[in-house]
Amino acid sequence: MPELRGPGGPGRAEPGDGADIFPGMSEAAESGVVECWTDGACSGNPGPGGWAALLRLGDREKEISGGEGRTTNNRMEMLAVLGGLRALRRGCRVVVHTDSRYVMDAFTKGWLVKWQANGWRRADKEAVKNREIWEELLEEVARHEVEWKWVRGHAGSVDNERVDALAVAERDRYAGAAARTAATATVR
Repeated sequence: MPELRGPGGPGRAEPGDGADIFPGMSEAAESGVVECWTDGACSGNPGPGGWAALLRLGDREKEISGGEGRTTNNRMEMLAVLGGLRALRRGCRVVVHTDSRYVMDAFTKGWLVKWQANGWRRADKEAVKNREIWEELLEEVARHEVEWKWVRGHAGSVDNERVDALAVAERDRYAGAAARTAATATVR
């Protein structure tokens, strides 16, 4: 399960765990649309990586992020969406903004339906990578009414740049941890 980091520090969010992202939300606000901006970053492929999501409902916001020491960029993009959706305590309308065509197209072009029908195999008969994350994403997307919007990365979108910076910071944190571990291993 991905690690979630927010203003309250590290933690984990489970679907339905009661984590209130938007304290004091009124019933009128609950019927609004949550904007979910996501991004992943990886140094090397595989290598250390980070992911981030920004959730916004009206004037309320929540940033969450996490990462892994050895991962891929696609995995980080997937975990960013998963982390954002998982952090919402109840099903709602969500607009997911992503610069990952891979993640968005898997849902909007029917790739996931085909992969499942083929026993989690792609058209070339290769196993779908990160199946466990895809399965979790399917569960989370099913809880919400999701609209997908693609945004060009590094093209000046303020919110995309914001989640990119958070994902890069997580990537760098995990890269630093890996470097410290490697240095310790060579000293022994």
